[in-house]
Amino acid sequence: MNFDLTKEQHMIREMVRDFAKKEIAPQAEYVDRMGEFPVQTFNKMGELGLLGIPFPEEYGGSGGDTISYALAVEEIGKVCGSTGLSYAAAVSLGASPLYYFGTEKQKQEHLVPLASGKALGSFGLTEPNAGSDAGGTQTKAERKGDEYVINGEKCWITNANYARTVIVTAVTGKNELGKNIISALIVPTDTAGLTITNPYDKMGVRGSDTAEILLENVRVPAENLLGDSSKGFKQFLHTLDGGRISIAALAVGIAQGALDASLSYAKERKQFGQSISSFQAIQFKLADMAMEIDLARQMVIKAAWLKDRQRPFTKESAFAKLFASEMATRACNQAIQIHGGSGYMREYGVERMLRDAKLMEIGEGTSEIQRIVIARQLLK
Repeated sequence: MNFDLTKEQHMIREMVRDFAKKEIAPQAEYVDRMGEFPVQTFNKMGELGLLGIPFPEEYGGSGGDTISYALAVEEIGKVCGSTGLSYAAAVSLGASPLYYFGTEKQKQEHLVPLASGKALGSFGLTEPNAGSDAGGTQTKAERKGDEYVINGEKCWITNANYARTVIVTAVTGKNELGKNIISALIVPTDTAGLTITNPYDKMGVRGSDTAEILLENVRVPAENLLGDSSKGFKQFLHTLDGGRISIAALAVGIAQGALDASLSYAKERKQFGQSISSFQAIQFKLADMAMEIDLARQMVIKAAWLKDRQRPFTKESAFAKLFASEMATRACNQAIQIHGGSGYMREYGVERMLRDAKLMEIGEGTSEIQRIVIARQLLK
């Protein structure tokens, strides 16, 4: 396994780093404080081709790979967790299922606008009674002639208020064992009967749009069924495997931002007549943060490397997501400790990073679910 970055991957990382520093970082505190989705930022990201990094040029993408995309997520997350989360969800959840499971017609109609950065996509999986237990989906889609009629409710859906389409999971029937068949359907967000609201006041990632979706007799053409109707459950598990790589990359980015801030502060802050970076207690915290961040980054790159080569990556993406998310919470907590009283204040930004990092342990499968996934892979 050779994880040396290619020239193209280096270029993408530098381009995104430069963009994040100039365009995203100056707004990060405002976006968090106001809970305001950064529409203009996403318009600029679309123009730069960032929303299409892992998709072929024929579908409006940039022709990059998963490693390049993960590096981009990290660089954005380093300066703003909110923007990073919405970016990761738009690509991994909103667009990727269309690329992997869509028909040619579906790709032309629904993927091209997303990959080319002209629109955002969303993925409606979680329900009030089906979070970690995705198999407990209660939303139903009934086939009536050449249409599906969808009824149900989705919660905690990223980007839905700003999305052109939402991919919704729904029960479409029973298999021979009497178990629910869960399928995925493409639903344009302007479809009659679809109501999107934003009732949440969140602890962190406050500038990332999080919505509730109500579907009341929502009718979509039967051709909007995504992939194999009987394999919808497996399809979204594959989607989540990919999404875990991006959440892990985002966690690495947030933690790196916390380390960068801590290094800078430790060199400047003086106590007992010297900078606090000269104290071993602070040095050990910085060393542990740097070590764990680098380990997590290698796990992300390995999972992305496997995915790009179409090799199994379920276990590795769960490894990366679990370790990186828990590491990010530890790192951001230590960053506040290094900053002391200043770290508790909004002005220094590290308290925002801790609030943002905590979601990484919950979204795209909780830490507990990751451990179940890993154990199942080991015991196969």
